[in-house]
Amino acid sequence: MNALLIAGTDTDAGKTILTTALAAYWSRYNSLQQLGILKPIQSGIGDREIYSRLFNLDPSEVNPLWFAAPLAPPLAADREGRRIELERVWQAFEALRHRKEFVLVESVGGLGSPMTHETTVADLAWDWRLPTVLVVPVKLGAIGQAVANVALARQSRIHLKGIVLNCAQPCDQQQITDWAPTDLIQRLTNVPVLGLIPHLADCTDLDKLAQVAANLELERLLPLASRIR
Repeated sequence: MNALLIAGTDTDAGKTILTTALAAYWSRYNSLQQLGILKPIQSGIGDREIYSRLFNLDPSEVNPLWFAAPLAPPLAADREGRRIELERVWQAFEALRHRKEFVLVESVGGLGSPMTHETTVADLAWDWRLPTVLVVPVKLGAIGQAVANVALARQSRIHLKGIVLNCAQPCDQQQITDWAPTDLIQRLTNVPVLGLIPHLADCTDLDKLAQVAANLELERLLPLASRIR
């Protein structure tokens, strides 16, 4: 599968930062025209606007299904008297996958977040056979969140490539060690931690984002990386 799902433990875990960093790295070393970015469903204003502005992408290509209310997708759809058309989202993904060398897919919320009234992000990852990276925010409770989401990924038979830690808020090295100790998370989950995203004051600086991506274990995330390093 020439795609990667960027999932999180929850909303605001850092999925957009990781997606943007990987795209910035790709654009530095390869043609951005060969990379697709997909936000399958969006509720409210957010990611599709960011990707469209930073990478000059067509918003309708980035995000095939949009709802106005910033709620869980099935609730936002209910408010508008609409249904979640997953077949339309799948068609958009397939079109991107066949036109692009690689596709980054940013999930909605966490792996357990609802896509429809019957399915979750974890169900979509399995149905689409998407290799997945899990973003875990560095904060008190990060260890338990990582363990619970990895357990859900295993239950859903998802191919989890690794975990990326993200400092969504400013934190020093001692806090990182106390709240998200790499060795303990790896031991409890049996999933590799592929690196840490430091807190970024400016999340639109593409040069800085590309540098952040370069410090991750990219060979597990991007096919491009093995050709560069």
